[in-house]
Amino acid sequence: MASAEHTKQGFMLSKTHKAGLLNFLSAQGILVFFLLCMFAFSLFSEQFLSQSNIMTVVRQASIIGIIAVGVTVVIIGGNLDLSVGSMLSFSTVLVVDLHDKIGPVGAILVMFALTLMLGAVNGFLVGFMRLNSLIVTLAMLSAIQGLVLIYSGGQNVDIANQSETWFSVFGQGYLLGIAVPVIIFALLAIIVQVVMSFTGYGRRIFAIGGNPVAAVYSGVRKNWCVFSTYLISAFCVACAALVLGSRVMGSQNNVGQGYELLVLAGIILGGTSLLGGAGSIWKTVIGVLILGFIQNGLLLLGYPYYTQWLVTWVIIILAVWLDLANKRKRLLTRHS
Repeated sequence: MASAEHTKQGFMLSKTHKAGLLNFLSAQGILVFFLLCMFAFSLFSEQFLSQSNIMTVVRQASIIGIIAVGVTVVIIGGNLDLSVGSMLSFSTVLVVDLHDKIGPVGAILVMFALTLMLGAVNGFLVGFMRLNSLIVTLAMLSAIQGLVLIYSGGQNVDIANQSETWFSVFGQGYLLGIAVPVIIFALLAIIVQVVMSFTGYGRRIFAIGGNPVAAVYSGVRKNWCVFSTYLISAFCVACAALVLGSRVMGSQNNVGQGYELLVLAGIILGGTSLLGGAGSIWKTVIGVLILGFIQNGLLLLGYPYYTQWLVTWVIIILAVWLDLANKRKRLLTRHS
């Protein structure tokens, strides 16, 4: 009898440990995956974990990360924003072109104002007109790229006297030994994470994404909340354009093409649900960094550039599949 009792207790203890491990992996799996990726690539490349390479990757990933911070808020609210790539092209071309015409301060202010207007159009159509966010932002992707071509005449733009302006500080500068783009990325991520986690506004966004009907009946003004998420997304795109334009000190008229895919890949990899109501800014940061380090590791191992797109595609498919599997599992658990 005593032996059977000990066996039963051991089985229950093992089951408890297994459940605890699964809960840990479910909550922190993205961090574990990040560490495993870093370890795997370090085995094949001595340069991978060098300080210079790590700082280079983080700096390069900062533009995608800045945009991803804003888009994460939109997705948590139950919508999508596929227009960020074209919006980045528009904002970067605008701020670079206006730099020599009205000065850096005026160029930055005008660029932020017009980018926020584009975000307001997205927010109005999705939040107040209640149109499908996928269709709206896909249409805006095309429309904004058309605006860029009309404005630039199909030509690339450059800053004339690049050595005589302080504008380069946003993309090329350092503060206390840390690249300014990394600082901007970190500050935005921290501020938005705090807002989403500890304020009533953040709770309303999660409520709208998780159960919009219940949120509306609870008194949440859904239309204004959705509208505001697109303003946050547009503001982050403007910040990214500031970094990108000042880093290159010029811009192609399609410089943002493909960024929407990379941004979504980082967000999905970070565990934010495309169905809304679940996600975390700091996990998006990790997802973006994973994507950056995977791409960097593949280049260091000698793989051609296009393999990055194939790997990105695989990552998106796997991440979406896992997200849907977790959703089904949670639903089955509730009904059982």
